[in-house]
Amino acid sequence: MDKLFLLIFVSLTSVSLALGQDLSLKILVQPKPVVPKDYGTLDAQGTIRLKVEFLANGQIGNIIPITRMRVSNLTELAVEAAKQIKFEPEIRNGQAVSVFSNIDYMYGLGFSGWKVSARSADSTGVGSPADAQAEAVLQKAIENLGGDKYLQVKTQIGRGKYSLMREGAVILFQSFIDVIVFPDKERTEFKGGGVKSIQTNVGGTGWTFDGDAGLIKIQDEKQVENFKRGMRVSLDNLLRGIWRDDATLSYVGKRAATLGKRNDVVRLTYKDGLVVEFEIAADDGVPQRAIYTRLGPDGVEIKEEDRYAQFVDVGGVKSPFIIDRFANGVQNSRINYETIEFNKAVPDSIFAKPSNPKALKKDLKL
Repeated sequence: MDKLFLLIFVSLTSVSLALGQDLSLKILVQPKPVVPKDYGTLDAQGTIRLKVEFLANGQIGNIIPITRMRVSNLTELAVEAAKQIKFEPEIRNGQAVSVFSNIDYMYGLGFSGWKVSARSADSTGVGSPADAQAEAVLQKAIENLGGDKYLQVKTQIGRGKYSLMREGAVILFQSFIDVIVFPDKERTEFKGGGVKSIQTNVGGTGWTFDGDAGLIKIQDEKQVENFKRGMRVSLDNLLRGIWRDDATLSYVGKRAATLGKRNDVVRLTYKDGLVVEFEIAADDGVPQRAIYTRLGPDGVEIKEEDRYAQFVDVGGVKSPFIIDRFANGVQNSRINYETIEFNKAVPDSIFAKPSNPKALKKDLKL
């Protein structure tokens, strides 16, 4: 514990003053988070960001972790400390109002602290009530999938079967191995009828291998864009917060699901206009589906939907073992995982384009 220290400082950024008697939120008492017994032995350097609701009645409202520390229980201890904050509410036009504020608990060698940046609860920006509700839906889903263990996943290796469907019948059936290094590396190998094909992407680049022709090709712009879209509409992209520099999150409302069930709906709106809606079960936080649109070859808009099912717990992390994809209400494919491994070492070399196609005919060893 003597190697790392937790200090506190306050920085308040008030919202603009309106007419009448306006006073910014004033922190009176800010307790330090409890320090775990093993804190000095941890590599505990980083920032925990909480979105805290300071209610007009002088009470603390919702507390939503935006970023977490992936060691020990530092995030939970920060939340408990935030609940004990004493403050004088913000005053607008002589009336107390509720505000949402970001609080950063920064841990590190020699210096740590927290700071507050207050924004009005009725603003249309990050501090709006709808956004806070959307963040709460995300947090519920994250906790359902494993909480910190889910967020600590760096790599995922999945094996299973892929089915392509037309008019309700399976027209292609292949085995696959899919290797992901978050946030933007993926290699997928398909094998069927003795023929292998490979698609590999790293950020804005990619290559493919056609085992039937024995050729390696650089992905064209459309193929790369398809990969990027697939990542941006994925459940992991939503819950891991990979979207945060490129999109805004909002709460849509509740939507009818199965009999007696309703889903919370949150929406990601990207800067380039891509919109994705995610439905998450309102009662237990189980993710249900993602809905988005794309343009078909003829320029006509296609409504696509990914439905998640059969969540399996693997070492404390839950993941959907079945993902069904629909286009305009008609199912066109199914991914059925048989096994998933998390945080297994993945060499960067498997994402590099090889010069010799013969090397790709061998099975991938991990």
